[in-house]
Parts: sequence; structure tokens; C-alpha cells
Amino acid sequence: YGADKRAVANAMADNGAVLVLPGGADGDSPISDRALVGQPLYALEFPTEGSRAYIENDYSQRDAGFEEIFHMVHDYGIGTRYTEGALKATYQAEISAAMSHARRKNLWGRGDRGTQDWLVELEKEGSLEQEYIVSVLDSYFGYWGAWSEAPGGMWGIYAAKTRAEVKQMDPMGAALVPAFLSDTVTYMARIDPKFSGTFEMSFDPAQPYTHKSQYLVNARLLGDLPSGLSGNDFDNILLGNGADNTIDGKGGNDVVQFGFAFTEAKIARTVDGVSVSGPGNGTDQLQNIEILRFTDRDVLVSSL
Repeated sequence: YGADKRAVANAMADNGAVLVLPGGADGDSPISDRALVGQPLYALEFPTEGSRAYIENDYSQRDAGFEEIFHMVHDYGIGTRYTEGALKATYQAEISAAMSHARRKNLWGRGDRGTQDWLVELEKEGSLEQEYIVSVLDSYFGYWGAWSEAPGGMWGIYAAKTRAEVKQMDPMGAALVPAFLSDTVTYMARIDPKFSGTFEMSFDPAQPYTHKSQYLVNARLLGDLPSGLSGNDFDNILLGNGADNTIDGKGGNDVVQFGFAFTEAKIARTVDGVSVSGPGNGTDQLQNIEILRFTDRDVLVSSL
């Protein structure tokens, strides 16, 4: 459905889409549900990359940002069984077909009597498709890869836990994701300022949080701790903080961005790459980086 989502965005505006950010957690918030008008995303539902909850995969504070924001896009922009939207006759119809197939094959909607009662309520309100597609999204982007309490994702309601399992078990669901979204997570991930160590963006079974971080493309360190970033095979844009940082781009065509001009930079070749320092910045040790991005120009590392 292309990169141009103006029709979806306009439908969201016409339908009065609102994302509400209340404190607390879903079901445990100081704000009454009756006071919320719009799609809620609670404070404890979107942990910052590098935070304790993110690194330790604390599912009491699981990242539900994709789930809740996509609910808003779906309800107000794409269109649902009972609401109008820009893609109701096309993308919504494909989601509905995949959901029905997944239910028949016991891929989604699995669980005890409580789950089955919940599905009945979803069907009455026309929300089966919305809950199915976010189950696919969460597993596709790695948010359930570290969950070890049961097979599958979304508390066991969905059979697939990882992207590989989604593609293997539920190819109809897997095809829905790149039809509408990027295969990667492309916002600038701002690493928690309390994070210490090297934030990994390549999958490492010994560090289960990388089920999620492996799909990030861009990241920046916050705070003043001498931390590091280790990229992946995508074309990463990486930023350090004010301390001494170690940044490894790994594969891809990678950029490290600085907040000062090339003329203010001190650059030196090292055994593994280059070191860069400048105003307001420590000395950054860079490895597998192809481009240095200053405020006035880009510089190819190969030209140094």
C-alpha cells in the first residue's frame, strides 16, 4: 500500500483520531477510563530502549506501543468492520481474510475459556481484525521473542513468537506487514540515559532484548555515560552522547552523526577505524562506519 499514507492520515483526521497518554498501566491508572476519549497508550506500555524494563524484558511493562498506535491507525484511518476508512475495501479485507484463516487453523485466538469469551466480545464490537493484526505485528517485530512462559506470542493467544515463526506458521499474516509497513523500525531510538554498556542492535541469543533491537535502524545515546552502540546489517544512523563512546556499525552503509562542524573536528585513523572528537563531545572510537556526518558536510571515512 505504498509509502504515501496521506489518504489514511486524512481519514484519521476526518474521523477525529486521538492518542491519549495516561499515567500508570492499563487497568491500573490514576485516570478513570471514563475520562479517556481516544486510543490510550499508558505510561508503562512503552519502555524506552535501554531502560531496565526494555533490557530485562519485563512483560509487566511490555512495549505495547506498536499495538496501541496501530489500533488507532486501524480504527480511524484504515477502516474496520463497523467504521469507515481509506483502506476498508482493500487492506482491511485482507486482514479479515487472514484473521479468519488463522482462527480456522488455530493460529490465533488460542487459549482458555476466558480467551474464548474475550473473542466473543471482540466479534460483537467488530474488533477481531484489530486484535489479530497487532498480534502479528508484535511477533513480527520481535516483541514476544524473549517471552518464555509459553509457546507463541501475545500471551500465547498467537501461535508465532518470532518473525521466522510468523512467516512459517502464518504466511497470510506475514504478508500483511510489509504490505503496509517497513520491514524495519525506522524512528530514532533514544537510548535511556541510565543505560551503561553497549546497546546491541544485532540478534544475540545471550541477550534476549535483541529480539526487539535487531530491527532498529537508527539509535542515539543519551545522558553522559561512556556507553556504546553496536549496529546491524541495515544502513544505520548512529549518534553518541557527550561522553567517550565506542560505536560499531557492523554491516551496511553506516553513518555516525555529530553536533559540530567538520572544521571543529579532530579525526585520527586507528587500527580498527577512526576516532573523532569535537566541542561538547568526548572522543568516539568508530569501527565499520562509512560516513561521518557533521553539521556542515558528510565525509567518507574511505577518503580520510
